[in-house]
Amino acid sequence: MALGNWQLRRADQRRTLAAAHQAALKAPAVALPVRPIEASAVTLRRVAVRGTFVPAQTIYLDNRIRHGRVGYEIVTPLRLSGSTLHVIVMRGWVAGTGSRAKLPQVTTPSSEQRIEGIALAAIPQRFEPKDAQPEGHVWQNLSVERYRAATGLAVQPILLEQRSDNGDRLSRDWPLRGSGAEKNESYALQWYSLAALSIVLWLVLSFRRDADTA
Repeated sequence: MALGNWQLRRADQRRTLAAAHQAALKAPAVALPVRPIEASAVTLRRVAVRGTFVPAQTIYLDNRIRHGRVGYEIVTPLRLSGSTLHVIVMRGWVAGTGSRAKLPQVTTPSSEQRIEGIALAAIPQRFEPKDAQPEGHVWQNLSVERYRAATGLAVQPILLEQRSDNGDRLSRDWPLRGSGAEKNESYALQWYSLAALSIVLWLVLSFRRDADTA
């Protein structure tokens, strides 16, 4: 019963997150300050930034699937105009080449850009060994802390999920954050069913024990 209740709480949390994400998609963008910020101040808000991409620090997030195709999510830092700070921009998805030895070519604008997107404090992490360290430009997981440590860049404490188009031909069909509440409800039903079955079996076995001792 406790496990079922936990799954229902997770379903409620997912719905709250999904509702906040949907609201952010419809809201007007607010300008992200060029001074250091707290992630909580802008998380799940639509923000706008101006700056120049640093393509040398581009990361390919591996094993990202869209519509049954394997590819990469492209992550490039944007140096904020008039500042030494950067924003980690999750630019979009690109299909793989069919060979892991050859990365797909990605066009990165060289001029100043205005990027709009949803500010995220973190994204779901994939399984990898606890002591795994990113190497090269292909990573399994991304976090602000990991990116800051690997690149040495001064970055704002958010990941910006890009929603505006700048002609780079990347797909920005991002999944809705917080989706999947139905799965938690299904798990809750399974746990409740097991709890009910346990009670029934306990009653049946108790009656049989009483009958055998009578």
